[in-house]
Parts: sequence; structure tokens; C-alpha cells
Amino acid sequence: MTSVVKKAVVQGGSAGRSVASSHVMGVWLSFKHTSGLEPRLLSNLRLRYSRPGTVRMSLEIQKFQTNRLEILHGGTIASLVDLGGSLAVASRGLFATGVSTDLNVTYLSSGGKVGDTIEMRADCEKLGKTLAFTRITFKNSSGELFARGSHTKYIAQAWKDPKNRVEEIAAEEKALLSSREESTPLEAEKSETVETEESNPPEAEKNEPANPKQD
Repeated sequence: MTSVVKKAVVQGGSAGRSVASSHVMGVWLSFKHTSGLEPRLLSNLRLRYSRPGTVRMSLEIQKFQTNRLEILHGGTIASLVDLGGSLAVASRGLFATGVSTDLNVTYLSSGGKVGDTIEMRADCEKLGKTLAFTRITFKNSSGELFARGSHTKYIAQAWKDPKNRVEEIAAEEKALLSSREESTPLEAEKSETVETEESNPPEAEKNEPANPKQD
């Protein structure tokens, strides 16, 4: 990977994170500090890594996230579709990630019981000036697909937020694509897995200003 690409991918965010990873982390922390639902229902969500357009997450199922059958509650999955779509939009550089216009969930099988860990991938498939379209997939502890969802967001007002980093993340994506063309398959794979663990966020991100417009 060239020095220019390294600077864009590794040094673009705080604490050595990429720009996309740092930005998604800031949006997630804003949710945790200002929202009423996510800090209670999804407080143990872990961000695994982010790149422009994609966020990977995991969740160890807790008792309060289950139903009467003692398996992962469908409402918890729906909430993860909602949040996952917002974070996927954030991975494209928007901070205020808009408001929901449509949310769909398909349940294929049980997500698991208390103590099991599920893995999620959220993709922003299209980011327009008015609408953003996202897709979220869920896998259980055995790696099997158990649910999938889609989330459409109205983002016309979100483009005005001063904390947006759309141009920076677009430049980072261009650098990643360029590096992938120059790298071996193993190097390309490593460039995609930039960690964004949220257990010890930098002080600057802990003090992220609240944004009441965010959904």
C-alpha cells in the first residue's frame, strides 16, 4: 500500500482509525448519549469495523433482549435494522442520518438464546440527495443467516449538518479502491478490516456533541 493510501486509510481518523471508522464511532456514541432507546436496548452492541458504505457489528444476547420463549426478540432485531441502517448511512459521511420512511424485516429462524453472539452487516446501497437505501443481514453463532432487513431514510436535511465528512470518506473510498488494485489479495483483505471497537473510545469522541435531529 502506498504512503498516500496509508495516510488516507489509517491516519484519517482519531486514534489511528480510518475516517469512516472514526465517523461511524462518533455517530454511535451520539446515539448512546442522546437517544432514549438504543442506550437501553442495544447498550452492548459492538462495532467491529467500518469502511465506506459498510459497517459490521456484533451483539451478545442478553436476557432483556429476548422474548417469552427465551430467544432473541423480533423487536430487538427490528431495532438493529433501524440502527444498522443509520450507521451504514453514517459510513458514507452523514452525521445526522435522517429519518425513517420504510423499514422491513424478514425473520428466517431463531437468532439464538442468552449468551449467544450474533453478527450483523449493514450496507448503504445508495446514498442520494433525498433518500438513502440500506440493507442489513444477521448471522447466528453458527454463521447461519437468520434474518435480513432493509431500511430507507429521508436524508435531505441531513446534508446540512456541519459535522458531515462526506468528501473525506469519498476520498478514503477512492484510496481503498486504488490500494486494492495495487495490493495482493491478502493485503486487500487486511485494508478492509479496520477495527472500530468502542470499548475504549478516544476522549474527543466521548465528548461528541449531541445532535437532536438524528434518528
